[in-house]
Amino acid sequence: MDTKINERVDSWLNGAFDEATKADIKKIQSQNPDELVDAFYRNLEFGTGGLRGIMGVGTNRINKYTIGMATQGYANYLNKTYPGGEIRVAIAHDSRNNSRQFAEITANVMAANGIKVYLFESLRPTPELSFAIRTLGCQGGVVCTASHNPKEYNGYKAYWNDGGQLVPPHDKNVIKEVDKIASVDEVKWSGGEERIVLIGKDMDEKYWEMAKGLSVYPDVIAKQHDLKIVYTPIHGTGIVLVPELLKRYGFTNVTIVEEQAKPDGNFPTVVYPNPEESEAMSIGLKKAKELNADILLGTDPDADRVGIAVKDTKGNWLLVNGNQTAVLAFSYLIEARKSKGIAKSNDMVVKTIVTTDMIDRFAEQNGVACYNVLTGFKWIAELIKEKEGIEDYIIGGEESYGLLVGPKLRDKDAVSAVAILCEMAAYEKNKGRSLFEKLIDLYVQYGFYKEHLISITKKGMRGQEEIAEMMQSYRDNTPKSINGSPVVQLLDYELRKGKNPQTGEEWDITLPKSNVLQFILADGSKISARPSGTEPKIKFYFSVNDRLSSAAAYESVNEQLNERIKSIIADMKL
Repeated sequence: MDTKINERVDSWLNGAFDEATKADIKKIQSQNPDELVDAFYRNLEFGTGGLRGIMGVGTNRINKYTIGMATQGYANYLNKTYPGGEIRVAIAHDSRNNSRQFAEITANVMAANGIKVYLFESLRPTPELSFAIRTLGCQGGVVCTASHNPKEYNGYKAYWNDGGQLVPPHDKNVIKEVDKIASVDEVKWSGGEERIVLIGKDMDEKYWEMAKGLSVYPDVIAKQHDLKIVYTPIHGTGIVLVPELLKRYGFTNVTIVEEQAKPDGNFPTVVYPNPEESEAMSIGLKKAKELNADILLGTDPDADRVGIAVKDTKGNWLLVNGNQTAVLAFSYLIEARKSKGIAKSNDMVVKTIVTTDMIDRFAEQNGVACYNVLTGFKWIAELIKEKEGIEDYIIGGEESYGLLVGPKLRDKDAVSAVAILCEMAAYEKNKGRSLFEKLIDLYVQYGFYKEHLISITKKGMRGQEEIAEMMQSYRDNTPKSINGSPVVQLLDYELRKGKNPQTGEEWDITLPKSNVLQFILADGSKISARPSGTEPKIKFYFSVNDRLSSAAAYESVNEQLNERIKSIIADMKL
């Protein structure tokens, strides 16, 4: 081990850390030195979204000390930003192992720093935390969750006074304050417990009332109240709010996947508790087939992502990806509001730059403004805030299974999305067709857009370096063509510059700086490369499109688009 790693290990063995922590370090020291290197080779980075990492001892792990130090830095920034008045924060947690402990530590440190804390009495979905911040007039908030990561992980997401995650300048400023905390001795661990207030049922009621108000066609639900719904919370927080919300919407035939109903941080039935993964949805799919259900829905542990499955025209069940789900949800709300006569001339929708461009086309042809923002729901929240009082926000979404209906909270909300998606299924069933048939109709009308995602993980100390080298190589050696189609635009969001490699023309990108590259091809294909901000991972997003002349041509065009994606991936040697 190098000198810095040894120094960090020694500081934990000789510092103000509990004996159990020191014993764990000594055990790893003797049994697995490589693990000790990974646990101490750096300080776990407090990124723009907060902390996320593997739980365990060490500076590069999620534990009570890294949580406490992060909270001290965040509390220092809150006190600097709001001097003199009462500062309030809301704190929530999901079903992960140690999440309750981490939430209580966060509450204690905040309270010891003179901040009033509203701590949820037990696990709650992330969207309810965002809603609580706005409802209670808080200046900030924290939710302890690692979203859809495996059971070994946990995390810490920080929020600002609008209920959205931290954005500039607050994100960088909080990071600076967190980085200043050099020792656990600087953390105020206790001393303000009287400032902690437990919240729960009253906030649930307010959330359910808000979410029920998002319904566009309650009369259609009344006609289709026995829509066969299967729902799985995948061992997470969705069980707290989703079944009751569906009941309040008027649905009477809801089956919960019992094997995954109980909140459990070990996620015993899955490897990845993520509705994007077919494995996580497999038990629900089995139940949906048994019951001949109309729709299957699943939410991740903190209930901010939603996945769905529906039957195709042959009765086969298929998982609908995040782009397709967004297309269905956006189209439903825009069309239903028009049909109901409640659409406004200043209606707007928001999506991210890696989410299907089919939404842009749909919105344009329906006279609704569509804005594109950087990846991450905090940017959707920021745009809602920017346009508040000027334009009427309807829905926002991203390809990674995130949707937010209505402006009453500022993070993706799978709880209300489940209800709206079920209403949409009821609406289509009332017209004698399925959601799959609706999706094909949209393809025929607006073009068949097909997307694919590849995620490459580079583990260990070299992981981040390898990813940085990969991105630099694309910048230094931009391909003139991919899969035989000329690259007509290179969009570099890090440099905030766009360029046509064919003509040399350049232009400025107005979005904030972000380490993302996009290649736009002459045939309409789009490839995006985006390293993760929290993990040693890089994602490649592929989007291709073609005309669909009729529903009957769906399978052949689908196969052609699949082959085009495969050819692009092969040409890029991924």
